[in-house]
Amino acid sequence: MIFTSASITNFTDIFKSSFLENTGSFSLIDALLGLGVSFLIGVFIYFVYKKTFKGVIYSHSFNISLMIMSMATALVIMGISQNVLLSLGMVGALSIVRFRTPIKDPMDLVFLFWSVIAGILAGAGFILLATVGSGLIGMVIALFSNKLKVENPYLLVVKFNETAVGQHVEQMLADQVKKYVLKSKSMMQGNETEATYEIRLKENEAQLTSHLSAIKGVQSAVILSYDGNFTA
Repeated sequence: MIFTSASITNFTDIFKSSFLENTGSFSLIDALLGLGVSFLIGVFIYFVYKKTFKGVIYSHSFNISLMIMSMATALVIMGISQNVLLSLGMVGALSIVRFRTPIKDPMDLVFLFWSVIAGILAGAGFILLATVGSGLIGMVIALFSNKLKVENPYLLVVKFNETAVGQHVEQMLADQVKKYVLKSKSMMQGNETEATYEIRLKENEAQLTSHLSAIKGVQSAVILSYDGNFTA
C-alpha cells in the first residue's frame, strides 16, 4: 500500500483544522451583554444577602465576593465555550483548586451556589432564564426571611466563688430567660467555679448580666453570641 503526502494527517494538522479554528469566533457585544447581565444579577444578590442576613457577624467582603463570582463565572463560561482546548485546561486547573474558607451558615452556601449558577446562565447566553430565575429566588428568600423569626441562642459565662451561689444563678436564669442548658462547668483554685450556659433570652431582656453581677459571690457574667458550635 502506497501512502501519498496528501493522504497523511499528522498531529499538528488535527489541531490546526479542528480544534483551533474557532478561537477567533468571539463576539464583543455578546461578551459585554453577558458580563453586564451577570453584574446586575450580582448586584441584586448583593442587596438580597445584605437585607436578609440573619447571622452573627455580617461580612461585607463575602457579599462583594458573591457579585464578583457571578461575573467571573460568566467570563469563564464564555471563554471555554469558544475553544475545546481551553475548556479542557480550565477543568484541569479548577480540579486542583482547594478552597479553605469555612462556610458555617447554610444560607451562605445557598448564595454562593446562586451566584455561580447565575454566572453560568449569563455566560451561556440564557439571559432571560438567569434574570427570571434570580428574581424568583430573591423573592422566596426575602419572603421567608421576613416571615420566620429566628431565635438566636447565646452563651452565658458566669464565674463565682461560692458553692451556694450556683443555685441563685440558676434560679435567676429560670426567672429571666426562656430556656437555659448547662454546657460546661469547671472548678478552679480557691473554690472558684466557671459555668457556661446556653440561653434563650426573652424580649428586651438586656439587664441579665447586671442582675447576675449583683449577686454576692459572682465575679463576672458575660453573654456571647452562639453560632451552634461549642467546644468544651
